[in-house]
Amino acid sequence: MLQLKEINLVQFRNYANHHQDFNQQIVAICGLNGTGKTNLLDAIYYLGFSRSYFARTDAQNVQHGKQGMRLSGNFIKQVKEEEVTFILRENKKKELLVNAESYKKISDHIGKFPCVMIAPDDVELIAGPSEERRKLMDSILSQTNRDYLIQLIGYNKILQQRNSLLKQMAEQPQMSNDLLEVYNEQLIHSGNLIHQERKKFLHIFLPMVGENYATIAGKNEDIQLAYESQLLSTTFKDILAENLIKDKALQRTTRGVHRDDIGIYLNDCPFKSEASQGQRKSLLFAIKLAEWEYLKMSIGIPPILLLDDVFEKLDENRMAHLLDQVCSNHFGQVFITDTHADRIKEKLDQTGSPYQLILL
Repeated sequence: MLQLKEINLVQFRNYANHHQDFNQQIVAICGLNGTGKTNLLDAIYYLGFSRSYFARTDAQNVQHGKQGMRLSGNFIKQVKEEEVTFILRENKKKELLVNAESYKKISDHIGKFPCVMIAPDDVELIAGPSEERRKLMDSILSQTNRDYLIQLIGYNKILQQRNSLLKQMAEQPQMSNDLLEVYNEQLIHSGNLIHQERKKFLHIFLPMVGENYATIAGKNEDIQLAYESQLLSTTFKDILAENLIKDKALQRTTRGVHRDDIGIYLNDCPFKSEASQGQRKSLLFAIKLAEWEYLKMSIGIPPILLLDDVFEKLDENRMAHLLDQVCSNHFGQVFITDTHADRIKEKLDQTGSPYQLILL
């Protein structure tokens, strides 16, 4: 079990100094736009990942006109009380502490207090570029597989070095390929390990997504999901060799596992061009709930689920299916924001589950 009992925010976004207790498995947070509902969820996310979910820098999350911020939360984790504290000091140095003990590497915290966020802009996961779907794979695997995180950090570092070298070689055509070959070997080593872990992960994960989609949609639709990677049909060594001229011309590494994707199709056509608004929302929730399920299975505790304003543009039936699923006893702690208190209260009453209603 993982449950957040209370949170304290100091100089975080619109909160100068705020304390909030949470006393139920289901927590509904209601208020008009701009009252801080999303910021409260993002603060919870910060305690799990030491960063914002919304791609803001730490400095952008500091209350306007202030220097530094502090977030702390008291959790019950496997019946044990744990306090997580995030501090951004005035000199921009950040610290992450659990029970007053700081980490030597903040990356060591990843996966210790898992949570899954679903927000309106997450539709980019469906309709956006491949980078969004790679970030999803990397986020899940980094929380559940320490070796994967190490290889991913190494791969990205080598990739930057290789790209810098390609720019140098464009300026100095007489340079030999010796250093490039060294980078290639390192990139191939890390890239192959990343590819194998992604393949194993998606073999389990994608069927979960399909099952969730059928449940939320309330019917079976011909949706297909597949791992798309050049390494499925050829070796990384051959990929780098075949693209060497192109890489030198463009001064960057054009192919590799950093270009992997998850293909999504409906009736054998690209999903994003065929799907309705409701189908896109259903697939987004299906992916995120599969993320929750995979993390629970791998880490052994149910992640905290953060649902930010998810009921907009979702029809009644899909909303009911989603709430029935996330409000069940096995699901763990769930935070839901909405602008309409009456709406969310009515829907939660229908589930029969106890809940806490917070009005901002």
